[in-house]
Amino acid sequence: MEYLEFELPIKELEDQLQKCMVIGEESDVDVTETCSQIEKKLEETRKDIYKNLTAWQRVQLSRHPNRPYTMDYIKAICGDTFLELHGDRNVKDDKAMVGGLGKIGDQSYMFIGQQKGYNTKTRQYRNFGMANPEGYRKALRLMKSAEKFGIPVVCFIDTPGAYPGIEAEERGQGEAIARNIMEMTRLKVPIIVVIIGEGASGGALGIGVGDKVLMLENTWYSVISPESCSSILWRSWEYKEQAAEALKLTAADMKKQKLVDEIVKEPLGGAHSNREKTFETVKNKISSHYEELKKLSPKELVKTRMDKYSDMGVFNG
Repeated sequence: MEYLEFELPIKELEDQLQKCMVIGEESDVDVTETCSQIEKKLEETRKDIYKNLTAWQRVQLSRHPNRPYTMDYIKAICGDTFLELHGDRNVKDDKAMVGGLGKIGDQSYMFIGQQKGYNTKTRQYRNFGMANPEGYRKALRLMKSAEKFGIPVVCFIDTPGAYPGIEAEERGQGEAIARNIMEMTRLKVPIIVVIIGEGASGGALGIGVGDKVLMLENTWYSVISPESCSSILWRSWEYKEQAAEALKLTAADMKKQKLVDEIVKEPLGGAHSNREKTFETVKNKISSHYEELKKLSPKELVKTRMDKYSDMGVFNG
């Protein structure tokens, strides 16, 4: 288990508990009382730390190396029913954007999302979850296929941004994202978007237009990352914590601004501390929202979605 800087008091107490149990096993000393005291202190410390997280600490949690990624969610939710689909039928298959058909119960869904890697090799393979234009075009191709067969779309967002390389710009990165946003607003099937990690800039928006946008508790959604914001405003990365606060990028901020529809609670300690519980919660949320959305006709669906996005940022003075 890896610990973030602000989680170190938890690590110390867990180490103490481990030592205490070892002493109890290796000697005749009764350590039950001591162990229960440490356990109590551990529980209190956990609650205290995770109930008072700053915006920057939530950003750190969203990037936790043990945090589940898109394919983890898809495999846990769909099991063996998932069939991955590849390629944009134009340039190549983008490994940073994954997608395919899968089932929750008897209902088929088209799953799409950015995928990060687990180690150096897979991170390079997945381009750190930063999609190229062909990734967004692949996503659009899958959405159009879903529309053709009347299958709802589920998008998992987890990206530090779209790939900013020169070759991506040459192949039309901006146009690919803009086209996705336009096409998603008028897609005639339900779209459920779940932000499971980082939601940075246009890279997230390229698959982020939905009838229902859900945000896990320890994720962020913003036009720019705190580090980049800090380097632009203060010419240094040192002020990333202030930038995170100023950007209002947490789930609570997004809900308050009416930019997302619901905050999905995570287990104490983040999504990675109890993966099964997180997967089950997300699965149930997708199903319950789809049950609501399927009552709408395609025309009502598109109108409601367009009205929702048209109302964003409107100020009533």
